[in-house]
This record gives sequence, C-alpha cells and structure tokens, in this order.
Amino acid sequence: MKTFIFIVSVLLVTACKNESRFAPIDKEIQSWVDSGYYAGAAVKVIKNDKPVFEEFYGGFSDTTALHVASAGKWVAASVIAALVDKGTISWDDKVSKYIPEIIDGKKEATLRQLLSHTAGYPDYQPDGSRRDDYQTLAEAVSHITSLPADTLAGTKFKYGGLAMQVAGRMAEIASGKDWETLFQENIAQPLNMKHSYFVPVSLEPGFNPMLGGGFKTCLADYMNFLNMMAHNGTFDGKQVLTPRAVEEIESDQVKEAKVTQPEYVLKSKGNTHNAIYGLGVWREEVDKNGTATLVSSPGWAGSYPFIDRKNNTYGFIIAKISEKGLKEKFSAFLNSAKLSFEVRKALE
Repeated sequence: MKTFIFIVSVLLVTACKNESRFAPIDKEIQSWVDSGYYAGAAVKVIKNDKPVFEEFYGGFSDTTALHVASAGKWVAASVIAALVDKGTISWDDKVSKYIPEIIDGKKEATLRQLLSHTAGYPDYQPDGSRRDDYQTLAEAVSHITSLPADTLAGTKFKYGGLAMQVAGRMAEIASGKDWETLFQENIAQPLNMKHSYFVPVSLEPGFNPMLGGGFKTCLADYMNFLNMMAHNGTFDGKQVLTPRAVEEIESDQVKEAKVTQPEYVLKSKGNTHNAIYGLGVWREEVDKNGTATLVSSPGWAGSYPFIDRKNNTYGFIIAKISEKGLKEKFSAFLNSAKLSFEVRKALE
C-alpha cells in the first residue's frame, strides 16, 4: 500500500511540474478562447514518446473534429508518398503524362513541384471566378486546365492550393481510385484516423480546395499521423511510409526556385533561409547541413501541427478562428504557430 501511495505521489508531483512548465502556454490559449477568438481548442505535445502537455478548452475533446485548412497539406502529401512507395507514381512524373489537356508550361510541371508550390501555377482561382470548392478533383482540374501559368515550372515559390489539386488528380488517374479512397486506404485506416476525411469539401470560406484546405480531422487522429511521421513512417509496429518517403517529404523541394521574402518561415520564426518548403510541409528551421529540424503545416484558421526533431518532440493545436477573431484581425495563423518554440522554452 505504501509503495502504491509513493508511486501516486511521484506521478502527481511530475504532473504538477509539467503543469507549471506549460502554464504560460495554457494561459495564452485560454486567453484566446476567453477573448472569443476561438470557440474552443485542443492541444497535445509528446516528447520522447510520452505526453508532456494536453489540455482542452471550450468543451473540446480529443475527437472534436474541425476543418483545419492548410494543416491538411502535410497529410495530402503523405497519401501521394504512399503511392510513390508502391511504385504507382513517381515524384518526377510530369502532369502531361496523366492530364494531357493541361495547357502551356503547366503540363511540364512535376508531381514534386506541384506539392512544393514551385509548379508555376496560379495560387488560387482568379478574381471573379468560382471559388475552388469543387467536390471532386476531376471537376476542380477541369477548371484549372485553361488558366495561364504564372511562371515556368521550378522558377518561383508561390504558396497556394490549385497545383495540389492537379497532384491529387494525377494520383487518382495513376491508381484508378478516387482521392478519398486513397487517403482512407493508405493513411487513415493504418493510423486509426476514424474522424478524418477530405470529402466532402467544406463550403465554409477558407477550407477549400480539397487537398490544400478541405481536410477535416481531430486531435487524436492528427496526433497519430504525427506519431507516424516522427517515427520515420512507422506506427504501432506497422510501416505506413518508408523512411525514404518521410525524408523526401521533409527535404528541400524549393531548390533554385525564387522565394520572395518575407514568407511564412520568416514571419513566424524569424528564419531567413530560402529552403523553406518540402512536400506539403514547411521547413521552419534547418541545421548547417540543410536538414530540417523543425517542420510544420499551419492552417490559416488556427490549427498547427509540428515535429521538432531537435528535441524529439511533436504536437498539435486544433482550433478555428471565429467571426470576432476575423473582425478584430487576430492572426490565428501566426499565433498558434508560436506553439513549437514555446514548447521548447517550456522544456528547457
């Protein structure tokens, strides 16, 4: 009995210690909810495979599902990486191989350029055009084919969503399966992501197109995805992606393309390097060898997943900015993204 009481006491002391370290983060997130910028939020941080911080706000739970905007880009890239692992498609396949009706230089773009925002495509639909909230990739791409290219493929980094739609359609044609089936079979089911999907696309402003902004998920599901990525493609003893696929996703895919600063990495973390993007994921921080030590996939509305390979930590905050937050110009995109560096400070 004494041994049991001692163990419980140790656990309580440890919990209190963790709570104290993370109190500033907890207080800040609570202030966003109290201010009405978020209706609620959920956050969890794992270090060395053990939870060190987990909190829920505004009645959220670990299965409260939201559309997470660009936080889905990382997941979308992993779906295609699974097909590359199987030999179904190649990162260097050109658009013209699968969608010959694409016009001008856009047909010369490769799959990796489409997923790294260096394909020369327009970022979003031109003003006056229908919003890109199509329910299928076939329909979306049919509206992209005639849009003129902005630049030659590989020459400029331009963050957006349309090119990712084309990448997804290439994956559908190569595999003979629709995008949602590809996601469920290759990522969702192996990772037990029971509350996550890309289809149907949300009709809410800001949560489309499908690959770039239509993903809906919850804290528990996305943490399983981060677990897999943090362990180089392995989850619960299963190899979901190869280590090579994870490395490719996190590698510099911008290469020689021009980056017009300030981009997100500079705005968020103050880092000035131009090797800022991989495949569906931001390379927030790199070491002297150019290897990414901090990667993330922030959503404009407040969801922010990250992996910090410098201290073996990963985490996620899921939230969605309210009308009040938008009206008062609260930057959910940049404020939630402070989580990774604030976690570092808490762990020091």
